[in-house]
Amino acid sequence: MILETIERFYSWALIGILLLNLTQRKIPNSHKKRTATLYIASVLLLFQLGIITILTKGWSHYLAIPLALLCVLIIFLLRKRAWPFKLRCVECSAKLDFNHVIGGDENLCKTCWEIAHPQQAEQENPIEVTIDVQDVESVEQIDWEIWEPSEICVITYLFDDDRVLLIDKKRGLGRGLVNAPGGHIEEDETAMEAAIREFKEETRLDISDLEMVGVLNFQFRDGLAEKAYVFFTRTYTGELAETDEARSFWVPISEIPYDRMWEDDLYWLPPALEGKHFEGFFIFDGQTMVDKRITFKTP
Repeated sequence: MILETIERFYSWALIGILLLNLTQRKIPNSHKKRTATLYIASVLLLFQLGIITILTKGWSHYLAIPLALLCVLIIFLLRKRAWPFKLRCVECSAKLDFNHVIGGDENLCKTCWEIAHPQQAEQENPIEVTIDVQDVESVEQIDWEIWEPSEICVITYLFDDDRVLLIDKKRGLGRGLVNAPGGHIEEDETAMEAAIREFKEETRLDISDLEMVGVLNFQFRDGLAEKAYVFFTRTYTGELAETDEARSFWVPISEIPYDRMWEDDLYWLPPALEGKHFEGFFIFDGQTMVDKRITFKTP
């Protein structure tokens, strides 16, 4: 009787899984999870065929037990392919919404996905906004919710005991100022990949184990709008060398030359060194800071 009931309603379960697969097709970067639902559907179909065979042949219903165990074993052996689903973000442990549970192979929440794929995130829902920034005096005059950066970059601070690696910028934005190594994110490159690449180009060092500690949003009066992701790390290999882009040097953390750096560094870097994460919003006129707003949180 139990097997007859299972067989009667089992097809609806398979239909539900296939409908779920169709939903996954609408979610970007969900190939692994779409494949997983097909694996699950195939195993369930195998179980259903086994039940139908038992019923039509008049075999003992107890044969459904080893059949079920076989299906469980198959799922277990294929668990990496058949069950890539997570309920929480693998980066920040935030609870994932339904679409991010069934779709998105990286199992990242919206915030962490945007950090990992900043250029794609900015292009997802582009909004045409015209802002006259030449006379902007306050960060409150800009609607940062719809503000769009024209450039996205990374900044990475490498620490070694009580020292931090800084650079004298030789060219480009910030030429003549002291900064940390960094640069623009290339197409199809994550923020972390860009940080590693730019650090190598400017210092000849290979870094790893990066932690994203903050986001900086800059609006310049000349029209440049820039977003920067800030990383900290203590892991590196290689020999430090001067490059065409920058001269690198170690300095004690207690002697960071804020008077030779971008003005905003003085307001977010010390709290970041104490372990706080942050997001900053700034108005600049050339290299002069006009206004700022910074929010901090303890991770």
